[in-house]
Amino acid sequence: MKILVVGSGGREHAIAWRLAQDAERHQLFCAPGNAGTRAVATNVDLKAEDITGIVAWAKAERPDLVVVGPEAPLVAGLVDALAAEGIVAFGPVAAGARLEGSKRFAKEVMDAAGVPTGKAQTFTDAVAAKAALADYGLPVVVKADGLAAGKGVIVAETRADAEAAIDDMLVANKFGAAGAEVLLEEFLHGEECSILALVDGERAVLLPSSQDHKRVFDGDKGPNTGGMGAYSPAPVITSDKLPLIRDRIILPVVRELKRRGITYRGILYAGLMVNDENSNPHGPLAKSGSTVNVVEFNARFGDPETEAVLPRLGGSFATALLHAATGCLSDADVVVRDESAATVIIASGGYPGGYEKGKEISGLGGEMPNAIVFHCGTRAEGDRVLTAGGRVLSVTGIGATLREAVDRAYAAVGRISFEKSFHRSDIAHRAFERD
Repeated sequence: MKILVVGSGGREHAIAWRLAQDAERHQLFCAPGNAGTRAVATNVDLKAEDITGIVAWAKAERPDLVVVGPEAPLVAGLVDALAAEGIVAFGPVAAGARLEGSKRFAKEVMDAAGVPTGKAQTFTDAVAAKAALADYGLPVVVKADGLAAGKGVIVAETRADAEAAIDDMLVANKFGAAGAEVLLEEFLHGEECSILALVDGERAVLLPSSQDHKRVFDGDKGPNTGGMGAYSPAPVITSDKLPLIRDRIILPVVRELKRRGITYRGILYAGLMVNDENSNPHGPLAKSGSTVNVVEFNARFGDPETEAVLPRLGGSFATALLHAATGCLSDADVVVRDESAATVIIASGGYPGGYEKGKEISGLGGEMPNAIVFHCGTRAEGDRVLTAGGRVLSVTGIGATLREAVDRAYAAVGRISFEKSFHRSDIAHRAFERD
């Protein structure tokens, strides 16, 4: 197949890399790609948000499939625009992508579908939002309604912190239009993890579970980031929970969207909070009595979860994506290898705050047994690879056990360096603590 992958991060590099592993010899393109994707695809000089340019390229080149990676072009209607030209795209239409683009909309859909989740209220007035804090315990979650690059969620431990977060969004306009509405949300106790599901409008097939590490420093300390590492599978998602997740969370949302006239095709990412005797002492949540509750939905592959999940997939990845995009998905389209994967992010000094770019990266050449380096924020300058983002590289190790996968990931990380780089040293610590 001729396939265009839209995006420039580690997620898109992992998608392109996995497509290149298929037995079929695909012709792969990435728009815009990065210094890593050029090893498996032809980079196209178009930004992911350039809907007009991408549609024009697709009209001229007629790819068999376009895979849209980031959330912004999905919310902006790239899939809709491609469909209008008769081009098949993997990803939801804009109306479906509102599950990620508007947290208020996602809560409305969940409530209508009977999906277990925390209670929430939406506000546009800071005074009213602060007054409503009395209805919530501490900690309380304050969320910007719209897209905020993974940084519009604050878990406030004190009322003062919650009020400051409300002021940042509704008074100081810190997140622009994304923070014009604010959600106050019940804090859910337990262990957070993720399930990515392929969806074809009616059917859903779950991909392997994973767990992200949002906090910037070891021990889950410091501010939230876009993700400092991930691993798959997540032991907290036991086999008995998978039918619950599919039948009480994923499929009800797909059906509720269809009831509203929205055919959802692509990835439905469920950020979950699991609460059982092994993950948290509080027991089942009071609101729903469920041990699995939804924290958030995303409308695309997660990052860095994708870099830990896709290396575990066998079969034809392109066929699975095409079948989801065209409404003929089956369980046979997803083949999962019986192995583990762990991903460690190497970041620029200062991230998630201010950081410098243009640092030369060394140690990328040579064999790295059972490890893959995905580029997140890089650019090529001749033969040199330079940093171009906060999260620079995703290094994934693969092994028969999670410990083996983690060890191989860190062995590869140890070979790579650039000025002021840093990484967490405790990826998968929650899984090991359960042993």
